Amino acid sequence: MAKPGSIPTARRIRDLEQLNDVDSILATADLDFGEGFHTTATRGDTQFTWDYESSREPLERLYEKAKTSQWNASTDLDWTIDVDIEKVSRVFTGSTGPLRTMMGDIPGSGVGRWTDKEWSEFGIEVMKWRLSQFLHGEQGALVCTAKIVETVPWIDAKYYASTQVVDEARHVEVFSRYLREKLDGEYTVNAELQLLIDDVLGDDRWDITYLGMQIMIEGLALASFGFTHAQTDEPLLKKLLRYVMADEARHVAFGVLSLKEYYEGLDGTEIRDRQEFALEAALRMRDRMFMIQVWEQMGVPRAVVGEFLTRLRATGVWFQGPLFSKIVPNCKKLGLLDAGDGWLREKFTEIGVIEYENAPDTSIEYELFDAVSSDVA
Repeated sequence: MAKPGSIPTARRIRDLEQLNDVDSILATADLDFGEGFHTTATRGDTQFTWDYESSREPLERLYEKAKTSQWNASTDLDWTIDVDIEKVSRVFTGSTGPLRTMMGDIPGSGVGRWTDKEWSEFGIEVMKWRLSQFLHGEQGALVCTAKIVETVPWIDAKYYASTQVVDEARHVEVFSRYLREKLDGEYTVNAELQLLIDDVLGDDRWDITYLGMQIMIEGLALASFGFTHAQTDEPLLKKLLRYVMADEARHVAFGVLSLKEYYEGLDGTEIRDRQEFALEAALRMRDRMFMIQVWEQMGVPRAVVGEFLTRLRATGVWFQGPLFSKIVPNCKKLGLLDAGDGWLREKFTEIGVIEYENAPDTSIEYELFDAVSSDVA
């Protein structure tokens, strides 16, 4: 295993100045990750342990919960349900009010003249795009969790991570099937998402896999799933998301419970590196939500998208900030928010998400999402 403070062997995340540069964001959107396959370097030592005693009671409880909360996508979901795409997509169109207003005010966008039919088409594309990113993110989680099984040094963490591998495979299965059978296909992976996954896999420190995937990507996904679940009344999607949310809450809790112990033993320099990584990951997750692919699919020129991003930066608005309601309290729980004179607190304040610091952290919240509860639908 690499020493805690060692420099990662691969780090392709841009610096913070680049992460806020509009031209850089637009250029990143053009990255090609391949037609059928994408290969990335995975680094980190595989660790065997001869200590087979489970000594971390919270992880042991989480493992027991995972074993009794498995579900079968083929039999527990009714795939015969017909989905009215236009009706379901209205929730996605309605959630973009501020974005619609700002984009419509930009000369040359054409958005201000869209008819009801065009807004309906836009809603369908937004729906397909978001569910597609759910799908690609779940495959990233599948691969990252397999890496955790190999690299984490504790047997109780290996036990739980193995159940998450099964969960993530099931999530890939259900989102892929929903997109193919109900929405007639998917969008390609968002570049910001894939770049973050590549960086997580390319770092040789086992805790960065946890931090990047379990805390940042899975935390944002859990909030996004919850938002979509609350807004939609399409029965198949609603039940699908309810099952997935139950799994995801355990996954984020797994990251919090594991990293809290480990981070208590790191020095200030090592913690600062994790703070910077968390901020970089948060900014990538912010930028993936601008849906550049969708706007271009709808005929909005690239220059207009750039102007929109420039205006958004000028207002200081963090688009869809509530989706980070799981990330901020979990960073606080890990001690990352206030370590080093509160560097990450200051940065989260600058980008407008510090208000979520007192939301429930997922190390205790996962019980509320238990998939076998009576309110699963």
